[in-house]
Amino acid sequence: MRMDAILARTRAEPSRSPPRVDVDLPFFVEHTDAGPLHVRTVRHGGEHRIGRIPLAPARRASAELLALLALDPSLAACDPARALYLDTETTGLGPGAGTVAFLVGLAWFDLGDGARPPALVVEQLLVRRLGEEAPVLARVAERVRAASMLVTFNGKSFDLPVLRTRFVMGRMEPPPEPPHLDLVHVARRLHKDRAIGTRLGALEREVLGFVREDDVPSGEVSACYLHFLRSGDPRALLGVVDHNAWDVESMAALVGLYGEPLDGTQLEAGDLVGVARTLKRAGEKELAQSVADEAIARGAGHAGTRARADIAKARGDKARALADFEELASSIDDPTVRLELAKLYEHHAKDAARALAVCLEGTSEVDAASLRRRARLEKKLAKQQGRLLG
Repeated sequence: MRMDAILARTRAEPSRSPPRVDVDLPFFVEHTDAGPLHVRTVRHGGEHRIGRIPLAPARRASAELLALLALDPSLAACDPARALYLDTETTGLGPGAGTVAFLVGLAWFDLGDGARPPALVVEQLLVRRLGEEAPVLARVAERVRAASMLVTFNGKSFDLPVLRTRFVMGRMEPPPEPPHLDLVHVARRLHKDRAIGTRLGALEREVLGFVREDDVPSGEVSACYLHFLRSGDPRALLGVVDHNAWDVESMAALVGLYGEPLDGTQLEAGDLVGVARTLKRAGEKELAQSVADEAIARGAGHAGTRARADIAKARGDKARALADFEELASSIDDPTVRLELAKLYEHHAKDAARALAVCLEGTSEVDAASLRRRARLEKKLAKQQGRLLG
């Protein structure tokens, strides 16, 4: 149902009490100390996949690798098997005081026992009427306190600020927050060269190989809830419930993909280039070099060679860097490559003539710096020629 149709029906229909949500929507009522809580719970076994990526590897993901990719050392000591995946559906697109998280999706791994196999448990909490948030917030606090780490997608900027505000507005004590893995930042680094943006739906399609059917666009979610509140029509929320569940399940799939051992990763060559660059930023230069080598072996092309050249330079392996920059300069027209090559010819190879020749082709240096470099190289070249003549 499109947003304009939803709003038209909302304006045309009088407000009335919502239907029995526990019957008409896939929620049951759980009686808690904070009041009746409307809950939906689904278990996904070890074979469940989002597209081509199974969910089970997320519980075995390497916390150390995730910490490096997130550039957040606090995640290294966490236990991904005890991660809490969290996503909210809200009445507004900003985290202001008037924005209510009317549906909270949570997911975690039940590690199972002799009688029950391991599974990803998806728990969704619905605010049936505005003003009935307390049971939802109390359950969220309970789950957060039990978690080793939080996993969200853009949660640092949106979901967590919304929930903090709702705790304050409800005069409830917010739970202490464990280390937080916000996947949007990892995705931005790893998939930079794909030019697909960082919307979760695009990542599902291009990275996980999953396409949602009959999904409710994020921009229409609040209108669906408004229609439900005013009309009592549970059909308005069915698509939103699926949308929210897909969000948390996809996060688990991404954690499994990002946190699996690099020697057996399902990431594509271009994504491995992003991994290599990120590992370099994290200070893991040796590991970054090996990942760049693997990316090139898988066909990463110029992007892989550039990443390996930059990593080699950072490691102090000037010979490797020079070879890679020479290869790049012979095949692409890039002023930044020529600048790096000029520096290496001048300072590593001590070849002022070749450095000057590269500079004359044009580099990315500003004019003043470029002129100084040329003057310095011309002076060095004159001295070298003078010694030869002498």
